[in-house]
Amino acid sequence: MSTYFVTGIDTNVGKTVASAILVEALKADYWKPIQAGDLEYCDTKKVESLVANSESKFHTNSYALQTPMSPHAAAEIDGITISVDHINPPKTSNNLIIEGAGGLLVPINDKNVIADIIEPSYKMIVVSRHYLGSINHTLLTLDFLKKKKLETYLIFSGNEHPTTEQIITKMSGVPIIGRIEEEPYFDQNVISEYASLFREKL
Repeated sequence: MSTYFVTGIDTNVGKTVASAILVEALKADYWKPIQAGDLEYCDTKKVESLVANSESKFHTNSYALQTPMSPHAAAEIDGITISVDHINPPKTSNNLIIEGAGGLLVPINDKNVIADIIEPSYKMIVVSRHYLGSINHTLLTLDFLKKKKLETYLIFSGNEHPTTEQIITKMSGVPIIGRIEEEPYFDQNVISEYASLFREKL
């Protein structure tokens, strides 16, 4: 069994939808260590609502913060300090999808960033979405993971932008799992269709 860590090159690039597809593709468990804001309909509940299989389990956040901000700032508002020692992967005999918060260098306290909760055995899934600057952000993220010697894959999200995607693919050499199109909506049927497409690449 494998653990996959889903990260993005920016906020709102499609990590949660990508996570739901991966959970469905592998019938994996899901865990979001740090949730900042939107607690009534958090990412765990969103993923659970999009997944059709009955085998996946959805594990409790290590930290559920009230404010939709960088975790270090949201934690300060809540009067707590996030500790890396308190962020422990759930015990499971199943594949596990972990969804990060923002990108790899998002701070979680005064000393640590999201990347500090990634273990050497994790397989990394980077979600990239085209915008002005996304080539730089994607290549920086992939280079960081390469230096960490982490097995890494890429998912493109949103409308196709060939010149952006071609140069990222050529310069990084990272395997591409697929693309999540700019769909009018996502429900269990749409997620299941993508899961079928992505499964053989995982």
